[in-house]
Amino acid sequence: MKLIILDRDGVINFDSDQFIKSPAEWRPIPGSLEAIARLNQADYRVVVATNQSGVGRGLFDMAMLNAIHDKMHKACALAGAYIDAVFFCPHTADSHCDCRKPNTGMLTEIAARYSVSLVGVPVVGDSLRDLQPAAVLNANPYLVLTGKGQNTQDAGGLPVGTQVFSDLAAMVGELLKPVRQE
Repeated sequence: MKLIILDRDGVINFDSDQFIKSPAEWRPIPGSLEAIARLNQADYRVVVATNQSGVGRGLFDMAMLNAIHDKMHKACALAGAYIDAVFFCPHTADSHCDCRKPNTGMLTEIAARYSVSLVGVPVVGDSLRDLQPAAVLNANPYLVLTGKGQNTQDAGGLPVGTQVFSDLAAMVGELLKPVRQE
């Protein structure tokens, strides 16, 4: 089974420093839904792993988070795409849970759910905390420069082997590029 793990805000949809608190605020980054469709067509299971501390902060509740994800799933369907599962951490940073990225809990839960090793699995994010658990688990970290990605690259300290792309569409284009036979 081919698996890819995507962060949500800043990778699939535009991010906001004030959090995405309603379906109206969720807007896809141009080309991201089509990139997910290309992954689906290449038999990838597309899984989202996202920190959603807005729930823990009381900015929105679980019903609203579900409504946001419902909009995301419907937008994907309109583009001929689908997301297999959404894993999220609703906790704030001071809760010290294991599931909040940069901790590895959410990614190990994904591995357990799909009964796979994450070695070599592409993990795409726009912040260092998205990439760090990938590196710890020997997955392949990919940074996109959308969302917080440019600031993340500028700050440095990326895990060894991190590949950088302008956006999800460019990353997927490279991932799905046919391998040349010599």
